[in-house]
Amino acid sequence: MFFYFCAMLLTDSHTHLFLEEFDEDIDQVIDNAIQKGVERIFLPNIDSTTIEALNNLVQKYPAQCFPMMGLHPGSVKANYLEELDIIKAELKAGSYCAVGEIGIDLYWDKTFIKEQEDAFRQQILLAKELKLPIVIHARDSFQEIFNIIDHLNDEQLSGIFHCFTGTIDDSKRIIEYGGFKMGIGGVLTFKNAGVDKVVEQIALEHLLLETDSPYLAPAPYRGKRNESAYIIEVANKLAELHCCSIEEVAKVTTENSIEIFKV
Repeated sequence: MFFYFCAMLLTDSHTHLFLEEFDEDIDQVIDNAIQKGVERIFLPNIDSTTIEALNNLVQKYPAQCFPMMGLHPGSVKANYLEELDIIKAELKAGSYCAVGEIGIDLYWDKTFIKEQEDAFRQQILLAKELKLPIVIHARDSFQEIFNIIDHLNDEQLSGIFHCFTGTIDDSKRIIEYGGFKMGIGGVLTFKNAGVDKVVEQIALEHLLLETDSPYLAPAPYRGKRNESAYIIEVANKLAELHCCSIEEVAKVTTENSIEIFKV
């Protein structure tokens, strides 16, 4: 099913606007986003310490902000089972659009790789039980994540590979799963990152826009605090790579977000 819009509507499918980096000016940040046409903002949780702030922001901006609930792999430590109990209870009691962000991160620390893998599996199974999509954090861990998805993927599983920076072969494997799309953020605009060479080969129907604010601000804001309004730079770059209008990018990527999140 396709959805069409009278004006350009952009969707930030992954942003952490509930973090303390936005405490002083969150109202302005939300207004900046709306002024740029970003009226759908999806918020992935990190761990038990961020649940309250996330839900407070959703309560303040219910028309723009949509919450997810999950345990970020960077927060998987020795007490991860206790954290998972909190996340599971919150998912079952609350109203969330996805299980996220979850996954495996082997960039900073490999100490808890087994625990990360177990937390990832448990949250995938819970997502399937609750009929929710998953939002995957994959950093230096595509093969480990693919190994798990290979065993658990079926028609009940869908989601997003957030901040996709993989190879064209990685993208083909993700597409072959059937229910997954790839989130494209500020790295697309980085010179010499190489992501543009891959993304230009992936059809828009498989992509979503994201910022991952406050991180990974696109050029020309690189090195500064990122925010949802800056997604316009990612959309412009994607339009350039696919030789289409930014309106087309906005329409297709927002349709894709509706397909995944059902919101």
